[in-house]
Amino acid sequence: MEAKEEDVKLNIIFGRHSSPVSWATQLNVIIVLCLLPFEFFSYRSVSELLLNSKFDVNYAFGRVKRSLLHIAANCGSVECLVLLLKRGANPNYQDISGCTPLHLAARNGQKKCMGRLLEYNADVNICNNEGLTAIHWLAVNGRTELLHDLVQHVSNVDVEDAMGQTALHVACQNGHKTTVQCLLDSGADINRPNVSGATPLYFACSHGQRDTAQILLLRGAKYLPDKNGVTPLDLCVQGGYGETCEILIQHHSRLFQTLIQMTQNDDIKENMLRQVLEHVSQQSDSSYQRILTSLAEVATTNGHKLLSLSSNFEVQTKSLLRIIRIFCHVFCLGPSSPNNGNDMGYNGNKTPRNQVFKVSGHYIANKSYLNPLELLWHSLDEWLVLISTELDKESTDATTSSSGNDIASLFLKKQEVDPSVSSENPPLLLDAKSVMKTPEGYTDGQDVISMIANRLSAVIQAFYMCCSCQMPRGMTSPRFIEFVCKHDEVLKCFVTRNPKIIFNHFHFLLECPELMSRFMHIIKGQPFKDRCEWFYEHLLAGQPDSDMVHRPVNENDILLVHRDSIFRSSCDVVSKSSNEKLKQGIAVQFHGEEGMGQGVVREWFDILSNEIINPDYALFTQSADGTTFQPNSNSSVNPDHLNYFGFAGQILGLALYHRQLVNIYFTRSFYKHILGIPVSYQDVSSIDPEYAKNLQWILDNDISDLGLELTFSVETDVFGTMEEVPLKPGGTAIQVTQDNKAEYVQLVTELRMTRAIQPQINAFLQGFHTFIPPSLIQLFDEYELELLLSGMPEIDVMDWKKNTEYTSGYDLQEPVIQWFWEVVENLTQEERVLLLQFVTGSSRVPHGGFAFLMGGSGLQKFTIAAVPYTSNLLPTSSTCINMLKLPEYPSKDVLRDRLLVALHCGSYGYTMA
Repeated sequence: MEAKEEDVKLNIIFGRHSSPVSWATQLNVIIVLCLLPFEFFSYRSVSELLLNSKFDVNYAFGRVKRSLLHIAANCGSVECLVLLLKRGANPNYQDISGCTPLHLAARNGQKKCMGRLLEYNADVNICNNEGLTAIHWLAVNGRTELLHDLVQHVSNVDVEDAMGQTALHVACQNGHKTTVQCLLDSGADINRPNVSGATPLYFACSHGQRDTAQILLLRGAKYLPDKNGVTPLDLCVQGGYGETCEILIQHHSRLFQTLIQMTQNDDIKENMLRQVLEHVSQQSDSSYQRILTSLAEVATTNGHKLLSLSSNFEVQTKSLLRIIRIFCHVFCLGPSSPNNGNDMGYNGNKTPRNQVFKVSGHYIANKSYLNPLELLWHSLDEWLVLISTELDKESTDATTSSSGNDIASLFLKKQEVDPSVSSENPPLLLDAKSVMKTPEGYTDGQDVISMIANRLSAVIQAFYMCCSCQMPRGMTSPRFIEFVCKHDEVLKCFVTRNPKIIFNHFHFLLECPELMSRFMHIIKGQPFKDRCEWFYEHLLAGQPDSDMVHRPVNENDILLVHRDSIFRSSCDVVSKSSNEKLKQGIAVQFHGEEGMGQGVVREWFDILSNEIINPDYALFTQSADGTTFQPNSNSSVNPDHLNYFGFAGQILGLALYHRQLVNIYFTRSFYKHILGIPVSYQDVSSIDPEYAKNLQWILDNDISDLGLELTFSVETDVFGTMEEVPLKPGGTAIQVTQDNKAEYVQLVTELRMTRAIQPQINAFLQGFHTFIPPSLIQLFDEYELELLLSGMPEIDVMDWKKNTEYTSGYDLQEPVIQWFWEVVENLTQEERVLLLQFVTGSSRVPHGGFAFLMGGSGLQKFTIAAVPYTSNLLPTSSTCINMLKLPEYPSKDVLRDRLLVALHCGSYGYTMA
């Protein structure tokens, strides 16, 4: 733009050819001109404008009270800045926050403006209200080139802000290497603390600035804590800064052991500490082995402390398991690969342990870092052997929990065998003195073995974790299996005395099918509620939110289904969805409807559960009792039947995963198939009551001389044609005898209840196990699984009582019967359901009430039969005829006690009539 044209515009603005405008308008124009690049107007025009203005060039305006010089310096308008300075603008004028034009120029890196301001005697030592000088602003933003120019004018490079921080502090914190070097070259105090005692090295470590920490340490920076005792290493670990930790350890080798000891500090986040150790371990093979050896030593020390009754059980247990988890994490990384030995940056994608071991054979043989832990495992083994020996000597009626004398003698024996426990060497293991002195938490008459069991069980958990990390995923350590088998009786004794041990420390039961069966009867003896909590605790482990179904989902994750074809459309969208996303949360929307949320999800599950048993899909067929369903052996009439069975399994698995109830009940045998429990001949009654009665008759009677001429084969319908199917190889030629009739009954049962529908079962389980691991669902029996999936029904006690029959000498007026119904009325809803299951085999009341209760041969009312009373006798039941066999108890309290015991151990009390 030519100067003459600009002059005309300025003249018009300032009223030289018209009436003058307000002074405020003139000020606004000058501000705009200061902000514009200089080429948009001529020097003469701006100069003339400033000369003819009626306001003070140092006038402060706006909320922050800045002058025109502040504005020019802030935006880098050097020409305007020079004009303002020539017209008398004050270079040291401070705005409301105490900032001068030099502060703003330094903050924004306006080199030319800074130079001009210094020419006009701008004071570099002026502090703003927070104590910051221009040198602080340059250090904050790492403007090293400008810093070189400015330090020549600075009288004190260590000028402090209001918090006592120098430019070196902030440059180290922000990782500006060249700025730090410039300040140090200019005489900055390398160890100067701020008001809280934090040095520049402290600041560098607080933000994981490896490079600036390296510069400071190379120049002799001291390793100093702040006034609260927090050290640079503490800060590195708290932030997970592995690289900076590595630098500190390189310059101060003593810090390695400090780092290892931090594994015992519960105040430090485990994931941060693990990240630091992971990085340090991957710098070299020697670092890897050194860390593992040190962790093993600390774990062993903590383990021995745990095995002392004088130690705090909760604290020591938490510490031991934390150290072992970290040990296993580092171990599974494997030694560093050749490529990452010199890689100083953190990289989570390290070479897997098994790959490293395949390449470097010497690592397999050289596991000396495991040796310290062997001392702890050896002590554990000794203790279990000694306890086993002592328990074997005791009679069944011995009361070992009444005093500590017998256990004390056991401790004395242990002291004799373990030379590490002596008067010169303070006892680490359980010893007689620790009991005799009545340790904290121990009271007279308390079960000392139970106290020991808790501690030993925590060490067993640590042993399992170490064994597992040395095995490929999915494989159980043979060493640990051998250990459990060796100490089987002692471990079961521990569980019997304190069942909570199962849930707290014996996690290996869930992960090791080989061991689960050994403890299954004990596990299933625990309260249903406790097992439910354990089930969901492990099912949802690792998920970000246990209330996942309420998690906001991405719009792309919404399951959009058609209400008029809900089964097929749901099958389609679920098959296309990520299983992991379905675990994280479910959002359902019906096509053409706006509704979403929990109500829609519940409706979806409810409708789908009804559709699964829709006869149109031929997937399930109704059982003889009319209320339960069984896979249809002829479902192949539907060409997609196996895909649909898989989908049905997914829906039930998803419902159980997200604690959504389904409106569907299956036969007892199908629940057994889900749990992996073998079916029995009693289960046949659900599909063919008469056939089940025939099998029962065969078992109950001597068939030697009856001339039945049965063979191990049966005639069955194969696609409309009756064919003879052998029950086992060569079965058509094998006669059924009195000796082998039990085998025959079991094989017939398996044919009708399992083999006939095996493809359907397999397809269903494949879908179900997508969301529910087989090991977890085994925590329950078939009755409890029904409760988990379909919920607890409401039971009308009055209707129950009205439709009950009595036999064997009982009637409604008998005191035992009166007590029984009083007890039932005071039972919880869950206990009533357990009672109904105990007697009838089902948790459901038929449609229409107890009057329509079904038995093996049709309608069969709930029946209570008298049984002669003997001490400690429990009630039993005959589920095929809905009969409760109730002993003639002497009092209501005894009746209630024995009944509740039977209900909670009910799966072992069923009998046949």
